Amino acid sequence: MPIAHNLNKVSKNVSKATGSIHIKGRKFKQLNRATLRDKKITSKKAESLEKKQRDMLLFKFVQEVLNTEFKDKSQFTLDDMKLLIESFLARFDDELEEMKKDKRPGRPVSTKQKILQEKINHDKQLYQTGIRFPDISDPHTVERIRLWNGSSGGTTVMKFVFISKSMAQLPVKEVSMKE
Repeated sequence: MPIAHNLNKVSKNVSKATGSIHIKGRKFKQLNRATLRDKKITSKKAESLEKKQRDMLLFKFVQEVLNTEFKDKSQFTLDDMKLLIESFLARFDDELEEMKKDKRPGRPVSTKQKILQEKINHDKQLYQTGIRFPDISDPHTVERIRLWNGSSGGTTVMKFVFISKSMAQLPVKEVSMKE
C-alpha cells in the first residue's frame, strides 16, 4: 500500500486506528512528516504568491508609464529601464518623508513607518542584486505590455531580463552554436 503524504489523508488514516498513538510509533512519525510537509508547502505557496504580487506591481507600473508618458516610443535603452526602476523604487519616498516629518522627537518609529522602510530597503536590495524586468528593448515586448490585461498568465508571452544597478549594458542574446 502506498504511503500517504497529504496531511488530510494521513490524519484520516490515523483517526481510524484504535487506541492512542504511541510517540515512537509508525503512525505518529507518519503524521509528523505529513504535518511538516504541509507547513513547508504552505510557506512556499505564500512566498511564491508574495513574489508574484511584487512582480505584478512592477509590471503594472511599467504598463501605466508606457501608456501615458511614452506612447510614441517603441524601444528603450538600458538607461531608460533603470530610470523606470528607480522611479518605481521612489514610489513610497513622499509618504516616508511625511511620516518622518510628523514623528515627534523622542518617540519611537511607528510600525507603519518601519514596514514602509523595510519594503523600500528590500526593493533597493533587489535592484542591487538584479530585478526581473520586462525587456522593453524589444518592440514586441513593449507592445505586449501595452496590451496586457493585468493577469499573471499574460506575462508568459513577455521577454524578461535581470537588471541591476551596476549594469553597464543589456545582456547579449544567447547564440546557439552550429557545427
